[in-house]
Amino acid sequence: MRRERISIFDTTLRDGEQSPGCSMQPEEKLRMALQLAALKVDVIEAGFPVASEEDFAAVSLVSRKVRGPVIAALCRTLKGDIDRAWEALRDGPRPRIHTFISTSDLHMSHKLQKTRAEVLAMTREGVRRAAGLCGDVEFSAEDASRSDPAFLADIVAVALEEGAGTINLPDTVGYTVPGEFRDFLLDLRSRVPALDRAVLSVHCHDDLGLAVANSLAGIEAGARQVECTINGIGERAGNASLEEIVMALRVRGERLPFETGIVTEELFRSSQILSNITGVQVQPNKAIVGRNAFAHESGIHQHGMLSNPMTYEIMTPATVGVKTSSLILGKHSGRHALKQRYEELGYPLEQETLDRAYKLFAGLADQKREIYDEDLVALLHDGITECPQTCRLVAVQASAGTHSIATALVTLECEHGPATETASGDGPVNAVCEAINRITGMQGELRDFRLHSVTGGADAQGEVHVRVRFPEGVFTGRAASTDIVHGSAQAYLDAVNKVFLARTRREAVATA
Repeated sequence: MRRERISIFDTTLRDGEQSPGCSMQPEEKLRMALQLAALKVDVIEAGFPVASEEDFAAVSLVSRKVRGPVIAALCRTLKGDIDRAWEALRDGPRPRIHTFISTSDLHMSHKLQKTRAEVLAMTREGVRRAAGLCGDVEFSAEDASRSDPAFLADIVAVALEEGAGTINLPDTVGYTVPGEFRDFLLDLRSRVPALDRAVLSVHCHDDLGLAVANSLAGIEAGARQVECTINGIGERAGNASLEEIVMALRVRGERLPFETGIVTEELFRSSQILSNITGVQVQPNKAIVGRNAFAHESGIHQHGMLSNPMTYEIMTPATVGVKTSSLILGKHSGRHALKQRYEELGYPLEQETLDRAYKLFAGLADQKREIYDEDLVALLHDGITECPQTCRLVAVQASAGTHSIATALVTLECEHGPATETASGDGPVNAVCEAINRITGMQGELRDFRLHSVTGGADAQGEVHVRVRFPEGVFTGRAASTDIVHGSAQAYLDAVNKVFLARTRREAVATA
């Protein structure tokens, strides 16, 4: 089946940046633009140059530094806007002036305070000026989906006459629904035959959660450019999500015979870079790039995944740049997933041991929403088999103060006898952990430290929980003591002893 090419117009740096909390500095826009080029989007809308000096600088920087995609700048159909956009773009190899004006009666009356005749004249003058400066001009009719069809046809015809090569018809406020939007575009194409000689584009917002669906309906109605953003960021509820549109076309090719030039393996990385720049994370269940997009907790689903991933995944994680699927262990998980995970961790379990482990696991899962690998190891060592004390704490002494460096003196009894080390750190707990590392030869990094009181009163016993990353993975440790430093040393050493046991078990498996 022949597949027509869909051009991906990315407006993350312009419309996406207008999302609250997502503003970017010029250097950050450049970093994101370089990633979009690696993703191989067709067009990058870099900003709105007349809006501020910073936005002008960002568009100019992206236009000069990024190679591959067309670099577009947005401007109203005003002389000053158009000239400023061209000034920012002119030094780049592939510039595009993207000019727009509102065409709905609501916008013209209350926003522009212009008549239809005035808007028609502004369209003619603006597109003509843009085409006189740049060979690639796009015209957008803002709020097109709520515009009078006959008047919109007149506007589009004028824009085409004056040199616009791309006509964009936005659903600016996310008002339309897929079937309606498809009929709207088909009707406009019948009213303006010349539109078939230009590129028809759609730009859909997600106010009703229909931006991607409307964009796909637009493609079915003849649009060959789709305007979208990474992670779907944008004004209000956001824009159509680039990754969702691209993967819908790829996965459902038998129903949507279209293709893009997107390197889909860069989708997850693009999402992560944007989140890193803006500090705005996607929701866990976000399609394609969310943390849970390839995660499975239900025991039935996990059993199916272990038999054949296609039972519950319509695309492989690798196609979007995710390393692998994950079977999330929680209260809905079953024995199959638990057994599989223990085997992956190097602990093949006999049925009897697995049954005991599962009972402990089920009890823990009722208390925790997600079970980590170190929890499983801890269950195995603490609940099923006793974790041998390869090293035992003999003594610990620490000192710290406002104007002094924290130090610790630790003595351990290990297999080869007692050993004592001193160390310094950011605080007494850090110093104690470092001294234990030196004695044991470990490379542990404290990732989480939690302390809570078990009893009340001045002599309350504190329970210390730690999570420590070692080359073998992350392990937990626990201890209780009336002395915080002593309890911290015991908890950290508990994690160290679990590492020793893990090494012994894996060596036994390897030599079996």
